[in-house]
Amino acid sequence: MTNLAFTKMHGLGNDFILLDSRKETLDGVDLKQLALALCDRHFGVGADGILIVWPSTKAHYRMQVINSDGSEAEMCGNGIRCFAKYVYETDKLTEEVISVETQAGIILPAVILNAEKKVIGVEVDMGEPRELGQVTLQGINFHKISMGNPHAITFVDDLVGVNLEEMGTKIENDSHFPDRTNVEFVKILNPKEFEILVWERGVGETLACGTGACASVVAAVLGGQIERRVVAHLPGGKLDIEWAGDNHVLMRGPAETVFSGVYST
Repeated sequence: MTNLAFTKMHGLGNDFILLDSRKETLDGVDLKQLALALCDRHFGVGADGILIVWPSTKAHYRMQVINSDGSEAEMCGNGIRCFAKYVYETDKLTEEVISVETQAGIILPAVILNAEKKVIGVEVDMGEPRELGQVTLQGINFHKISMGNPHAITFVDDLVGVNLEEMGTKIENDSHFPDRTNVEFVKILNPKEFEILVWERGVGETLACGTGACASVVAAVLGGQIERRVVAHLPGGKLDIEWAGDNHVLMRGPAETVFSGVYST
């Protein structure tokens, strides 16, 4: 029997099981099967995915993201906020800006501290988005935006009528996206706010998606629908998103530790 220490965390209800490879032996472990077991909400701990802290030769740390279906994601916006909070507190860092190697490149989260030096949020420089055009699928027009991972965004007048599971599954697995895609349905409230529902690739419906919110801002700004700094309202809470003048997208939001434990395999 092998025991793995873990930390359960979430960003706006988008929840993760964080494993620290510096403390736990993960070499030779089938990470896909581990994610499937850990993330199961009935027979495991339960989560949208796992985050693994690895050493890096290119940055302070490397973050690996594995979805609940065992597939690997290039990046995760809510996940990297949780990751930054964990390493800042665990390693007792004094630097507020942390460099993290991901499959989407080097990402720079910066912890937001209160007067007692406790992490109350994280601002993340998500890098530069890539606009990949538009496509019509299932009779709906989608904007394709990459935040290091793929997103298909459509704008609707009413989110209540969206059958997220049916449409999300179809678009995620459409042959137009060889690596599958995240799917976002967005309702613009005013030039400074929008609501969003997310179907996350490899996970399904989630309460929040940081990269999805960022991609939605880019698509909406390009369409002249919102300003460059806005509030994204997700089922799990709010994110402050800014597409800055240097073409980098900044995301500000919370990260919470839920509990720690030991998983026996």
